[in-house]
Amino acid sequence: MPGKKNRRLRVVLDSNVLISAVVFGGKPRDILERVFRGELTLIISPAILDEVEAVLGGEKFRFSGDAARAVVQEIESLAEIVDPATAVSVVPDDPDDNRVIACALDGRADCLISGDQHLLKIGGYSSLPIMNPADFLATLAKPSRA
Repeated sequence: MPGKKNRRLRVVLDSNVLISAVVFGGKPRDILERVFRGELTLIISPAILDEVEAVLGGEKFRFSGDAARAVVQEIESLAEIVDPATAVSVVPDDPDDNRVIACALDGRADCLISGDQHLLKIGGYSSLPIMNPADFLATLAKPSRA
């Protein structure tokens, strides 16, 4: 991602990163706070938002329907929504993850940030790097060579 310091980076946050940011904090929240401050442009798809709402309102986290919807609406208000038309088939172990890559490609994202091992194992697709939150933040902390 060097040389992109002159503009805000465009990032896709996978549903697991968004959920971790909301529920647990840590590095995922650090990234989401950068979105809130306008330092990063968040690219998201309706499918990712639906998954966030379903997981927050599900058995594991038990957010009320209204609370889960409010979280999704807040994220949606910060993001550029992309309904991907691109079809990719690069994640054989979990084909649902292909839609996250498609969102990043159609949204012209600079990086896809995920905690999903199927995506992280790929490491990147085309010119799209796929990183976990810690690696993404470490990349941002490196001095620019531009």
